[in-house]
Amino acid sequence: MRDRELQRKEMVDYQIRRRGITNQRVLAAMEKVPRHRFLPNPEDSQAYEDTPLSIGSSQTISQPFMVALMTDLLDLDGDEQVLEIGTGSGYQAAILGELARSVLTVERFASLADRARAVLGELGCRNVTVVIGDGTLGYPQGSPYDRILVTAAAPKIAQPWLDQLADGGRLVLPLGQRWSQTLTVVTKQGNRIEQEGHGGCVFVPLVGEHGWEES
Repeated sequence: MRDRELQRKEMVDYQIRRRGITNQRVLAAMEKVPRHRFLPNPEDSQAYEDTPLSIGSSQTISQPFMVALMTDLLDLDGDEQVLEIGTGSGYQAAILGELARSVLTVERFASLADRARAVLGELGCRNVTVVIGDGTLGYPQGSPYDRILVTAAAPKIAQPWLDQLADGGRLVLPLGQRWSQTLTVVTKQGNRIEQEGHGGCVFVPLVGEHGWEES
């Protein structure tokens, strides 16, 4: 199998930089974090291809470009406290950990949370905390959050997220129908909430009290 560092560099060059992501901090994080380590089979030959991959429990690890795009839209400068909804493999959380002060990530499947926690620990991601719970409720114990990232398809902007988002904060999520969404940036300024769309996307459904029902 080809050298993994070279594969990451080519992933960034061909899948991310050439498609318009110019944030050097985001590009550096994508080139550093070993995506293959977050797969059920780290030897998977598709680890650095621009495609989502199954990680079990009907969940996926997002395609690299989408991870980079969502991270870029968060507009991180390094001093933020970030809440991630949907840990999944832990890969997105590891990227966020490279770019923010601290990351708290919520996963409803204990098996995925346990595996992500183990891999993050092995990689030395000390500023990332994984908790098990209903991500549609956020995680009020750690609020307010400067940024919130939702990594599954939401039918609406859950009120707990808005309540836990700091004034001046930013929320990025796939918003829309169960199998078709718009990547959306939500900003909060006092009582004013604004939304901006950034193109179509398809994520697995977000299940929970303020999400979709289990199918």
